[in-house]
Amino acid sequence: MGFRFWRRMKILPGVTLNISKSGASLSFGVRGAKYTVGPKGTRTTFGIPGTGLFYTKTHAKKKQSAKTKQDAKDNLTMGFFEQLITPDDEKALVNGCRELVAGNEEKAFEYLKQAVHIADGAYLAGFLALKNEQYDKAVEYLETAVKNNENLGSYLSKYGIVPTLTLSITEEVSIDVGIDTKGALLGLVEACQATKRFDSAVFYLKELLRLAPDDVVVKLSLAELLLDAKPNNKETLQTVVELAEGVENETYIHSALLFYKAKALDRLGLEEAAAKTLTTALRRKKGRPEDLLKAIRYERALVYEKLGQHKRSLNELEKLYADDPDYKDVAEKLGLKH
Repeated sequence: MGFRFWRRMKILPGVTLNISKSGASLSFGVRGAKYTVGPKGTRTTFGIPGTGLFYTKTHAKKKQSAKTKQDAKDNLTMGFFEQLITPDDEKALVNGCRELVAGNEEKAFEYLKQAVHIADGAYLAGFLALKNEQYDKAVEYLETAVKNNENLGSYLSKYGIVPTLTLSITEEVSIDVGIDTKGALLGLVEACQATKRFDSAVFYLKELLRLAPDDVVVKLSLAELLLDAKPNNKETLQTVVELAEGVENETYIHSALLFYKAKALDRLGLEEAAAKTLTTALRRKKGRPEDLLKAIRYERALVYEKLGQHKRSLNELEKLYADDPDYKDVAEKLGLKH
């Protein structure tokens, strides 16, 4: 079972450019609360500054979006004399941003590929390459952005643009990352995972963890990737356990990290500790995705069976079957399917 966190991206000028697969959109608002206008209507987003967590509500589409987009395009319009003295790669960067605002992602990408010598251009081109599944190009551009990280944001801020990468966790919760080394590394992780370069993806996630040692999403992503890449490696399993050290069951992200910790403990032969961790993860069910709760319950059933606690294992499987008769091999384990 995988919990992927890199699903949607947004680029934000004080206004936000959304380059998700649903098309371009725009956001504006104060820190901690944003208002987004896009193809699917408007979304009001409220969050606690500094936490990275944002809760979003979608509203019906309003006519205001066209005016907002026009305002953003006007902010990126160069005058005649300004164009004469502006280097070609910088003009390509500005033109690329204008096309993103207009929703012309293909055209924007062509402009931005001419601006990859600029860290900001490489960053934006990298994420557009990622979205277009041009993974080798995404790695090339984003590595350029990381190498020139001291200049990230400098050109865009000149035009009043402050891009943010928004990583969607669910329909309701997103994590915002600015145009910085962290954002570029997240893109590199996604590109490397897509091309099964697991060692490189692990390297970039460890770099992220070095930059943000308390970021539970980074810890969760690293734990997931490590278990996928080397599921039975003792050193890997110990690392996953260490990633979850001191983690409480505060949010469903923490629940998922506890789930991976329990899987690692189980594979290390520490079934009692695994069962205890899974029980902690199941103590809070409110706000937890159903798939996650089922995975935790199923894992606990397997651990109970290993511990010889057959009645407890059977009880877990029966609960799973009552909720979802087709879940994994539960029916078979209960003797209801051959």
